[in-house]
Amino acid sequence: MKLLRYGPTGRERPGVLDKDDAVRDLSSICDDIDLAADPGLIDRLHDIDLSRLPTVLELQRLGPPLARTPKFIAIGLNYADHAAESNLPIPTEPVVFMKATSCIVGPNDDIVIPPGSVKTDWEVELGIVIGKRAAHVSEADALNHVAGYLTVNDVSEREYQIERGGTWDKGKGCDSFGPIGPWLVTRDEIADVHALDMWLDVNGKAMQRGNTRTMIFGCAEIVAYVSRFMTLLPGDIITTGTPPGVGMGMNPPTYLKPGDEVRLGIAGLGEQRQRVRAFESGN
Repeated sequence: MKLLRYGPTGRERPGVLDKDDAVRDLSSICDDIDLAADPGLIDRLHDIDLSRLPTVLELQRLGPPLARTPKFIAIGLNYADHAAESNLPIPTEPVVFMKATSCIVGPNDDIVIPPGSVKTDWEVELGIVIGKRAAHVSEADALNHVAGYLTVNDVSEREYQIERGGTWDKGKGCDSFGPIGPWLVTRDEIADVHALDMWLDVNGKAMQRGNTRTMIFGCAEIVAYVSRFMTLLPGDIITTGTPPGVGMGMNPPTYLKPGDEVRLGIAGLGEQRQRVRAFESGN
């Protein structure tokens, strides 16, 4: 299944994409796509005849496909060639940091450049969505705790992240820095999560081209590893790193500016499109 939420910000309704790519409204089945409150939701939805649900005829906006994300966890430098372009060593264990849940937006919502920022960057990433509580799970069992996957743009402010001291978190959690979706794709729909093409363009120019097969740490290893240090809860997202082609790694470095358009996607997980704009007081 491809689960989604649609409608104005803060008033999204639950939906699902059917086999003909039509959006069906799920409001008669559930109040929202909220795995944190209803971890059994996906199992129930598998038994639903989607053809009996009403079709959404006018789809003006897609929201984040999850109503609530208890934790937004990120893995850094998980592609060797991205570590190289960042002039950083290949990690021997996953690099774990956090993105603020307040940065989460819909897949096509604007990216807002923070006040004073001159190094706002892009990163197409595969996101893992936790479906079942996981604490100290084995790698062999880890994927049984996964509900599905989604596309993430791990937007990053490189000065805040690298040049301002402390941890990476301050450059990762600004408002709008977490576009997710368009869908939460359930695990049964992805034959091999480590064979998915990834891409990102800025203003129509190819920037990132990669495949999840080149991740240093795979999805099962990541879930098992993170579960040693924190209990993973239904609705948590772990975004798993980016292939090369980020703005920081270019010569000279290239960063986002107001008016730019970012488009990105992952095979089977859908595409995103964002307009970049400057911060305005009150937005």
